[in-house]
Amino acid sequence: MESIARKTKERQRLPIWLRRALPTTNTFAQTRGLLDELNLHTVCESAKCPNHWECWSKGTASFMIAGDRCTRACGFCAISTQKPKALDPREPERVAEAATRMKLKHVVITAVARDDLPDGGAIHFQNTIEAIRLKDSEMIIEVLTPDFLLKENAVDSVLSAKPHIFNHNMETVRRLTPEVRSRATYDRSLAALHMVKQRADYQVFTKSGLMLGLGETEAELEQTMHDLREANCDILTLGQYLQPTVKHLSVKEYVHPNTFERYGKMAESLGFIHVASGPMVRSSYHADAFNAKDGSAAKSLSP
Repeated sequence: MESIARKTKERQRLPIWLRRALPTTNTFAQTRGLLDELNLHTVCESAKCPNHWECWSKGTASFMIAGDRCTRACGFCAISTQKPKALDPREPERVAEAATRMKLKHVVITAVARDDLPDGGAIHFQNTIEAIRLKDSEMIIEVLTPDFLLKENAVDSVLSAKPHIFNHNMETVRRLTPEVRSRATYDRSLAALHMVKQRADYQVFTKSGLMLGLGETEAELEQTMHDLREANCDILTLGQYLQPTVKHLSVKEYVHPNTFERYGKMAESLGFIHVASGPMVRSSYHADAFNAKDGSAAKSLSP
């Protein structure tokens, strides 16, 4: 009861544009049941994403592979930092089974950081993509990966399976990166995105995301957008940072939806082919709004 009361108070403290009614549909329960049945993790739950009620009620989810224990301890992230368990070689097949049973047209595959593995878990990404393709060759596949410590063989492993979209999040501006991210660096993330474009032998769209409200300035945000475009990043998401627990970084500002709209237009003017900008936007939220088969993009999203 205390937990419910605390969450209710938290919702009451949020600006009105961040308060959401929880949907109640059979689809939510069915999605939960399927994930439990196949023993799968989602970033929706592990990272305490505020959109998971909506997404699950629509029958969509972002699968998190390679376990639910991360080797990094980022100040914004609710995923547990512990010594990871061994990779489950049957997990790729179970993800493919879930994605096809959910009849997904666009699937997002992410993972915890696995700095304990020589390839950072890249071959596990590759195996998961290939397992999905065996089930449904038409499904759009998007990966959201760690930086792989800039190991070329790791990036090559993922690219060999030819995901349509290769996402790696910058998360924040240069000045705030040491405080916000664990082990990751601003320049290494830019280099990782650039490496994908350099090493791909097919048309792959690169994507990155930024959280706002951590204390960044507009000038810093604009510079980060410029840096991403210099790295040939195609797609950008901008969303509001929300503190997952009291132990994580506090919110410095709740950015108004009008400001998100303005930032979205700024990003479009810099050449991003698709931009999703709004308080509730997350990396994989409405990911299917971009058609990765023909490169067509919807207008900026402002949920």
